[in-house]
Amino acid sequence: MKYLSILLFSLMFFPLAESAQAETDNGEMFVMLTSGDAETQMMALVLTTQSVNQGVNVRVLLCSDAGKLALLNTESPAFRPADRSPADLLRNLINQGVQVEVCGIFLPNREYTEADLIENVSAARPPEVAEFMRKPGLRLFTF
Repeated sequence: MKYLSILLFSLMFFPLAESAQAETDNGEMFVMLTSGDAETQMMALVLTTQSVNQGVNVRVLLCSDAGKLALLNTESPAFRPADRSPADLLRNLINQGVQVEVCGIFLPNREYTEADLIENVSAARPPEVAEFMRKPGLRLFTF
């Protein structure tokens, strides 16, 4: 009887907890990709693509070795079963309107400029990224 009371009590409040979470989840996701490992990049971009396909508003920040995905003429290996590469998935996300940026220190610390980036990718401005990251309910994923 004691366990039944506890169960009934917790079930009464479960819908309230679910409702509170729904109110803070704004349906936005921030993906920060830093890994230079192609398989990690692929899985991160597969999950990002699936999120976009499910209606989530996504913003992507490429830092460190992952920033190379945003460079013109970047080559990355294709993965099965789709025979697509991380660079392919990134371009597809951009074509779907996803905001993609390289981190603000990526270009100044390499011999690249914004002219070396693929179309519709820019260098992030840290104050804008920090403001975006403060949004209530924003989901942050790092790879």
